[in-house]
Amino acid sequence: MPDTPSVVIVGAGLAGLAAARDLTRAGRPVTVVEARDRVGGRIVNHRFDDDLEVEIGGQWVGPTQDRILALASALGVETFPTYDTGDLVTARDGKIVRHRSPTFGLPGAAVVEIAASQPLLDRLAARVDLDEPWATRGAERLDSTTFETWIRRHHATAAARGFWRLAIEAVFAAEPRDISLLHVAFYLHSGGSLERLLGTRRGAQQDRFVGGSAVVADRALAELRDQGVEVRLGAPVRAVEQGEEGVVVRHDGGEVRADRAIVAVPPALAGRIAWSPLLPARRDQLLQKMPMGSVIKCLVRYDRPFWREDGLCGQAAALDSAVTITFDNSPPDDDGPGVLVAFLEGDHARRASEMSARARRAEVVDALTRFFGPQAQRPTDYAERDWAAEEWTRGCYGAHLAPGVWTSFGDLLRAPWGRVHWAGTETAAVWNGYMDGAVRSGERAATEVLAAS
Repeated sequence: MPDTPSVVIVGAGLAGLAAARDLTRAGRPVTVVEARDRVGGRIVNHRFDDDLEVEIGGQWVGPTQDRILALASALGVETFPTYDTGDLVTARDGKIVRHRSPTFGLPGAAVVEIAASQPLLDRLAARVDLDEPWATRGAERLDSTTFETWIRRHHATAAARGFWRLAIEAVFAAEPRDISLLHVAFYLHSGGSLERLLGTRRGAQQDRFVGGSAVVADRALAELRDQGVEVRLGAPVRAVEQGEEGVVVRHDGGEVRADRAIVAVPPALAGRIAWSPLLPARRDQLLQKMPMGSVIKCLVRYDRPFWREDGLCGQAAALDSAVTITFDNSPPDDDGPGVLVAFLEGDHARRASEMSARARRAEVVDALTRFFGPQAQRPTDYAERDWAAEEWTRGCYGAHLAPGVWTSFGDLLRAPWGRVHWAGTETAAVWNGYMDGAVRSGERAATEVLAAS
């Protein structure tokens, strides 16, 4: 196909940008097409009135997330540690427990149950085949079981069951009944361990990017444009055609003809594209069976991080509240304002999405007041984003797999379809669902394209 780009990439999140960088460096002409008027996908900053920018999308990085850290380093983006000094707060049974314990301040009976069950899950996760989870020994049995069933099977106390439900909400923004045991085990292995996924220091929440995570995407865009790559923003893709001579991607306002395409958008959105020829039935069903999580991310700003003065680190975990998890999300400047980030996840987010914005804000602020004291009742500003309501995402943090999906459709997740290749964090074997997984998936898809032509 003369005078046309060699590769068209659908989606300018981290996966699409990573693929574009690698292909460009390999000398392949690339065009990137993005529905939003910005790059970054699920990573975006919120700008307060005084120009302070704080992450309202994906934000944290930690040990072993080598690809996102390498990308940020190459683009000159530095990290700083998440504030993690002082006591944590656990809310349960109407009580507030301050602690610095890895047992989350849970009662003794619950701690005993978790201490017995967590090694079982860790051993199970360690034997899941990351490249082919459906080939794991006992995969059919594991994939026919919900994680809720596993919780009930191994725990009798309400606090222990509550801990695991909270963990699933925090990691997947979904409920344990939504997800297969095989998928949970795969995900833990993909990220290293449950402790790493939930942890701050030496965990997945260890560090943040100076200027907010969106800086990584913005600098990648600038680099690509400096190299002559065309990035079309505000151009939702409506149809993809492929034939013997190449692909045609049709978007609002135009089209792109290329030899091959990389589709780097969430599965739920990929399934809404008009495909010609039609997607094979199994692949279409796979996309139907990968729903996104439900999360509302809330930024609550104060004139200073007052909780630090009380010896608190700003982190709360609640077993009895709609606000399940909080962190100190203040800027790195010690003299700057204080920002708490609060999450409504899973069923809590689904319920809250039907509330008025005013009622939702009141519920979040009331929860923070309960966790951190009366000063939390008087924020100076507030911002939120309901990711399930985002037209070009329809949920976060990523897609999850219900019972039966890995074993019935998993072999198609990363497999190219003709001239179409697939990227996105949901396709990553390592750090699936995270920014690092997104970068890895883009690099993998670029390698596939280069090998295929």
